[in-house]
Amino acid sequence: MTRTLCLAQDSDADALLSSDPFALLCGMLLDQQVPMEKAFKGPRDIAERMGGFDVRRIAEADPDEFAALASRTPAIHRFPGSMAKRLQALAHHLIEHYDGRTEEIWTRDEPDGATVLTRLTALPGFGEQKARIFLALLGKQRDVRPTGWREAAGAYGEEGSRRSVADVVDAASLGEVRATKQAAKKAAKGGS
Repeated sequence: MTRTLCLAQDSDADALLSSDPFALLCGMLLDQQVPMEKAFKGPRDIAERMGGFDVRRIAEADPDEFAALASRTPAIHRFPGSMAKRLQALAHHLIEHYDGRTEEIWTRDEPDGATVLTRLTALPGFGEQKARIFLALLGKQRDVRPTGWREAAGAYGEEGSRRSVADVVDAASLGEVRATKQAAKKAAKGGS
């Protein structure tokens, strides 16, 4: 049994992320240039405004209306218009390649970790790093563990690490992940 996620640090938002793979994937897409909690609350905010969270409804929504919905206060992201476009592109991709069933990314034809990583990297808005983090999240917190998933996820798949959203299970681990990221930024700038 997989645990309830604690990424948005909000029980309703985390319940949606825990029960809906598309919502979780969208939260990961939104996780850039905003605090992690804000990103992962985005799917819940969309669900409240649309009366549900559905890949086909998002894909088929009028782009201007969906952008307006995403921009409504509180906006789902710092850049709600561009993120609305990315979310719709992701929904279109999932419908075209997986008949709208997000979980097929990691279940279709019993893929190994490298194949899941390749599929994630092919998603609109997902580069290699985001794909590795999401693969680690699936393995560490959703019990999705295809052969070789840790290797495919790279350092993000390491047991006991505190590098990314994949390692956030409560408020304390969120603080640890933030401290690790701050130390890495400081080191990259040449600080000590």
